[in-house]
Amino acid sequence: MLRLAAASLAGTAIEFYDFFVYGTAAALVLGPLFFPTFSPSAGTLAAFATFGVGFVARPLGAVLFGHVGDRRGRRPVLVVSLLLTGASTVAVGCVPTYDAIGVAAPLLLLVLRFLQGLGLGGEWGGAVLLTAEHAPAGRRALWSSFPQVGPAVGFLLANGTVLALSAALTDAQFAQWGWRVPFWAAGALALLGLWLRSSLPESPRFLEIDDHARVPLAELLRDHWRLVVLTGGALAVGYAVFYAVTTWSLAYATERLGVSRTVMLICVMAAVVVKGALTPVMALLGDRHGRRPLCLAGCAAAALWMFPMVALLSTGEPLPMFLGFLGALIAFVTMFAVVAAYLPELYPPRVRCTGASVGYNLGGVLGGALTPVVATALAERSGRVPWGVGAYLTGISLLSLGCFALLPETRPVAVKAAQPVTD
Repeated sequence: MLRLAAASLAGTAIEFYDFFVYGTAAALVLGPLFFPTFSPSAGTLAAFATFGVGFVARPLGAVLFGHVGDRRGRRPVLVVSLLLTGASTVAVGCVPTYDAIGVAAPLLLLVLRFLQGLGLGGEWGGAVLLTAEHAPAGRRALWSSFPQVGPAVGFLLANGTVLALSAALTDAQFAQWGWRVPFWAAGALALLGLWLRSSLPESPRFLEIDDHARVPLAELLRDHWRLVVLTGGALAVGYAVFYAVTTWSLAYATERLGVSRTVMLICVMAAVVVKGALTPVMALLGDRHGRRPLCLAGCAAAALWMFPMVALLSTGEPLPMFLGFLGALIAFVTMFAVVAAYLPELYPPRVRCTGASVGYNLGGVLGGALTPVVATALAERSGRVPWGVGAYLTGISLLSLGCFALLPETRPVAVKAAQPVTD
């Protein structure tokens, strides 16, 4: 289990590195380079729009790779999705700017960002299911939390690389070529991930299935559509909170408040370190007290904290900003530490890869794709404190709270006598 969990963690870290490095670049540099005819704020909005395309592609990747995972096994999904995401990320670092090739430059960004999202849409389901279906029932949330630590590691790798380049280069050098280096590094990381995953065993739960679904998506939408809608709505808050902290806040603070890029990256990265460290702790609580109570608590905490977070961000001071980000990410990890166990337990094995992947990535469209764009637009209409952003994030938190309230508990001890549709 330790080897399997470590390989899953490494793989998700690499895939999310690819995804996050684009978000950081979109917040800091892509607007002027690829949309120079726009005003600074409009350029940032356009860059965030290309960022959002990756989230739109993720449910499509979930359908495509979920079909493979339910028909052919979880393991092939991990290899192909990693190759696709890594190759498209390296290609982003090679795209000429608008000054060199005109409108073709942002169009190429859109295509490559779409391919990034397609690969990541399959990655999460394959990695989580391979771990969850090997894990003992009483510690499923703990072992499944290892892939959930991967996004924090990927974020730290991406932003640490950008931070080091920002410190070593002038602004002109960073804008000219320095921003490309983190994208090129994705190639080496992808090769490392393929090596780590080359010897992973197939899921025993998949091997036990005698009659595989012929068209998993059709069966899922016919028999479990309500579950898909509820899981997508429930997970929207996690994406909204995470990308408000890690993407929108970077652009807002550097452009509107005049905070240095280095200070912002350090504040966000410090909060993400704590979030990553707390993930297995919250997962242990999920094994002890259930998945649903932690998800409800996390949503409630997010709803209560969004207005204080934007108020602390608007100070432009490092310590208050860090505390604002930390509170938001603690609410986030309270939910998402147990999601990797919760979603597989909600869906029956025949359509589990498709169901868990589509539900998870649908939440990304609802919460992640729109949040940087909507928050930037709302902040433009606000004074120094962007209360509109706080109201938007609070509304998503309450929506997700309602969806989690309608979902059942799945912890094996709690549902043993209820004969659930899972194993």
